[in-house]
Amino acid sequence: MKREMEFRKVQTEELLIGTQVEIYESELRTLSGVMYYYTIEPAIAMSNNTPKRLKSRTGKVTAIKEDGSEWIVTVEFEELD
Repeated sequence: MKREMEFRKVQTEELLIGTQVEIYESELRTLSGVMYYYTIEPAIAMSNNTPKRLKSRTGKVTAIKEDGSEWIVTVEFEELD
């Protein structure tokens, strides 16, 4: 099963479509429960909070689009059940 996640990027480090990336998981405890957010290493881009934990820590960049002064990077993860 594949899962896509968007990351926001403001740094000037170059990412290309097709690049394999590694991510770091962080946990945030809220009144709604545990949320997770992910960072493309080395601190290139960060995801939004999500209640659903990723099963994979590596993925492939599938899209990059400019959004004002930042970029949205879409990464596809292969998640095995």
